[in-house]
Amino acid sequence: MTRPSRTSRSLPVLNPPAPGPTVAAAANGARIAVVTLGCDKNTVDSERMQAWLAGAGARVGEEVDGADVVIINTCGFIDIAKEESIEALLDAARLKAEGRVKAVVATGCLVQRYKEELAAELPEVDLFLGLTEAGRIVEELRARGFLDTSAAVVPMMERPLRLLSRRRRHTSFLKISEGCDHACAFCAIPLMRGKHRSVPIEQLVREAQELEAAGVVELGLISQDTTWYGRDLARHAADTTATPPLSGHAADGEDGFFVGRPFARMAGVDATLLGNTAAHAPASPVSGNGGRERGGPRTGRLCELLEALLRETAIPWFRLFYMYPSGIQRDLVELMAREPRIVPYLDMPIQHGSDAVLKRMRRPERRATILERVRWLREAVPDLALRTTVIVGFPGETEADFEALLELLEEVRFDHVGAFAYSAEEGTPAAEMPDQVPDEVKRERLERLEEVQRGITLERNEAQIGRELVVLVDRSASENGAGVAVGRSTRDAVEVDGVMLIRGAPDVRPGEFVRVRVTGADEHELTGDFVEKVR
Repeated sequence: MTRPSRTSRSLPVLNPPAPGPTVAAAANGARIAVVTLGCDKNTVDSERMQAWLAGAGARVGEEVDGADVVIINTCGFIDIAKEESIEALLDAARLKAEGRVKAVVATGCLVQRYKEELAAELPEVDLFLGLTEAGRIVEELRARGFLDTSAAVVPMMERPLRLLSRRRRHTSFLKISEGCDHACAFCAIPLMRGKHRSVPIEQLVREAQELEAAGVVELGLISQDTTWYGRDLARHAADTTATPPLSGHAADGEDGFFVGRPFARMAGVDATLLGNTAAHAPASPVSGNGGRERGGPRTGRLCELLEALLRETAIPWFRLFYMYPSGIQRDLVELMAREPRIVPYLDMPIQHGSDAVLKRMRRPERRATILERVRWLREAVPDLALRTTVIVGFPGETEADFEALLELLEEVRFDHVGAFAYSAEEGTPAAEMPDQVPDEVKRERLERLEEVQRGITLERNEAQIGRELVVLVDRSASENGAGVAVGRSTRDAVEVDGVMLIRGAPDVRPGEFVRVRVTGADEHELTGDFVEKVR
């Protein structure tokens, strides 16, 4: 890790979380700001830390101005995310040097992987806690005098699992597992978050019930590969050589923070603590076997989890993210088809359309599997919206490979595509592969792909004109300041897809469902007229 040059970027200043679920803050408690960078999984981690800190008497929010302690929950996925994380730490350190904050704490993926290097480069940061250590946040802050032990402590039974930190508090996420058992050649996630481990169903149901009580009406299920959920539960129940707990644990007896399964090569883990490390080696690459883990169960318990969530909560919308095609099975497709509360939307990362590239990527599926799963889904759920993620410029990608990717996008016609130029990540097999694609070729291919997808997305959006869609309101007309409310139909996920501009609805509020007649479309948004409130 190298310390980047300073930029003009400043720390985000956001509104503090509103009540629900909440704990009463002590009048004399330390003011702690938690700044979250990276993915929605990091957001869930931050919300859990916020609940622990508030339960220990701190006044917790996201607004850096006026805070005593600033916690930066870092991301270490790709180079641009690493740079953003380091810049955020430097900005917080500048506030400390100016006497505006007392302490700076770094947590998250980047710390898990580069803790020693960061500590050497950033001595102005007071505390570094990786993912496996983040459960010690309360005791570490107390030990350094940054969290007053005399502050009122909320009894355990009254503490929420999470304090919601998103500005759109009616939409949240449920992280159903941690880590990943796949061995994709480009990905460093297992090195930071460990191998796959599922959160037990009963814990997830309790968390969803708390979120519902807080006003959440849309809940996204997230993990590294959501289709893998539950494959480990039966195996580990009978595993007498299971990994012992690491040093990280939650505050005052709460459930542990780190859920992933450590293994010998995982960053920031002392291999001597792992016991039988052979049981925790990285998974072997899977080549076109339909997603079955070698030596393990063919299917997991995702349908069982969804059925429990549907039965035990009244949350209107459940949305599925990060669904690897090879793990999508018939029972899940059938459940989506018959359960209207599982919205007709699926995030299905494919990464590429060329079998040669998919093989070098060590992806668990091939082109034929992708097309088969899309056919299953669209036959069963005709109104389905599909999102995917692709990488251009992977080592060895030829022009023919890239054309195969474009052809797949044209054939499948995804509603939304997140496209990225390949970034070589330290410690991954792909970083050492020959035939690295020049940056200028990556950029040119990325631009061509985005142009193709813009046309497809516009076509898919224009097909909605004249329809009446149920829309979840995200911002009222008064909040938006343009005389129109803003929301999303089931076709769009928050912050990553498009929006609906709702005319003629001056009194609708965030979190309400309304019916809207679509009158216009472009590649980013739909426009429509308010018809009626749904609930």
